[in-house]
Formats: sequence, C-alpha cells, structure tokens
Amino acid sequence: MTASNPMRDLAKARDAYNNDDIEASKVAHASKVHNEEHSKVGGFIKSIVFGGLDGIITTFAVVAGGLGGKLSVDTILILGFSSVVADAISMGVGDALSTKSENEYILAEKKREQWEFENNPEGEIEEMIELYVGKGCEPEDAKIIVEKMAKYKDFFINVMMSEELELQVPDPDENPWIDGGVTFLSFVFFGTIPLLAFAVFYNLNLSINTQFIISCCLTACALFSLGVVKSRFTKQAWYSAGMEVFLLGGAVACFAYFAGWFIEQIVLGGSIVEASCGGNVTHV
Repeated sequence: MTASNPMRDLAKARDAYNNDDIEASKVAHASKVHNEEHSKVGGFIKSIVFGGLDGIITTFAVVAGGLGGKLSVDTILILGFSSVVADAISMGVGDALSTKSENEYILAEKKREQWEFENNPEGEIEEMIELYVGKGCEPEDAKIIVEKMAKYKDFFINVMMSEELELQVPDPDENPWIDGGVTFLSFVFFGTIPLLAFAVFYNLNLSINTQFIISCCLTACALFSLGVVKSRFTKQAWYSAGMEVFLLGGAVACFAYFAGWFIEQIVLGGSIVEASCGGNVTHV
C-alpha cells in the first residue's frame, strides 16, 4: 500500500496506543484517511536525526578541540564553518548515494525473483511454503496461504522479498536525493549552533572561555531538543531520548576537548629552547 492510498487514521491510532484506549483504536481503524503527508515526515526522521546529530557533534568537536588546543576565535570560526559546509555536503551526498545503491541492489534482486517466478513458479511456491512452515505454520495452512498469494504476482514477489531475503522494496516514487537534501539541511542547521556563540558575540569583547560556555549551553539544548524530536517517532519517553542524545554528544565533546588539550601540551607546550650556537637555533 502506498502512502497515497486511503488507510486508517495513523495519527489517531498511535494516540490510542499511547493512551491504551481500545475504543479510540477501533475508531482510528474505522476512519479512512490519506496519510501521505505524515508518512513523508516520518520517512525523513532518519535523515533529520542522522544529519542533525552528526552536525552538532562534529562542529562542537571542532570548537572543543580548538579551544583545548588554544586556537584563536578567528581560527575556530574558520575551521567550524568550513567543517559544516564540507561535512554537510559529504553527508548529504553519502546518504543519497548509499540509499540509491541499496535501492538498486534491492530492485536487482526483485528482478531476479520475478524471472524465477515466471520460469519456475512451482519452485518459488514450494520455497515459500517451506519458509512459512519454518515460521510455525501447519503445512496445509502454509500451502493455502502461499497458493492464494501466488495468484497475485507482484504481491507475491514483494512478500517473497520481505520474507525470504528480508529486503523492503522501495516505493516507485522514492527519491534518495531528497533524503540526501534533508540530511544536508539538517546538518547545516544543527551544525551551526555550536558556532553561534563565537559568531554572534564576536565584537562584544567577551573572553573565549565565556563564549565557549555559551556554546556549550546552546549545544546541550540542541542535543536535548534533537532527542525530543526523535522521541516523537520512536515513542521513547521524551526526557529519556533527550538525555540519551545529550549524554552521547557530551561524551564526544569532552573527548574532543581533551584531545585538543593533549595535543596542545605535547606539540605546543613542549620545551622549545632556543640556544645560540654560532647563530644557529636549536629546537629541543
């Protein structure tokens, strides 16, 4: 069933489930609506969370690492915005190409299954019967189910793809480049948040430590908010999802900060002794 076909009111069905309301669930299933818009938003949640989380963590890692390495605000801003643009493009294109490659593989497998069904339908039917028996169906029941499905070629092949190969056939109108674009925009939007404190307060003569504290607060809010957005679709408690993303991002940020601090101590904080030896400078 495509997203444009009439189906139960999915939003009300989810509300009924969350409230443990059986009567409301019956009403939702009796209501026939078009859930195309909701399905599209739900389909993008992976790209939104994937791009947003990577954007926040990657950019804040640059900020924290730069501060730990005692870089200037100018350098942090240059590195930060350059990272946002480059990584957002990489993430967007990578998401699109990986999805496109996966879809092409699935469609190639579907084409093979179609060929096998057209040339050896009895073998494919027997294979599905064995599969259903393995899942717990009685042989006679499995035979009835599979033979009924086999009357509808496209339906049978799609079920075979799911049951035998564990592959979900993509919708004909699915465009991986749209998902890539959503990942790109999400990365840019959330990825700029850790840099706002340095960019907005650039001319206010605030200390770099004060700007970093503001950046930490903005980043923490962004991470928690992204977790809350995720919980809207995973049905995880909003505070639990928020803390999960917040703690993950915080751990990465701490690692980046101390990595920058450690490198600064080893590379820049080592003993550099200039000794005059016949006009030569000796580095120790």
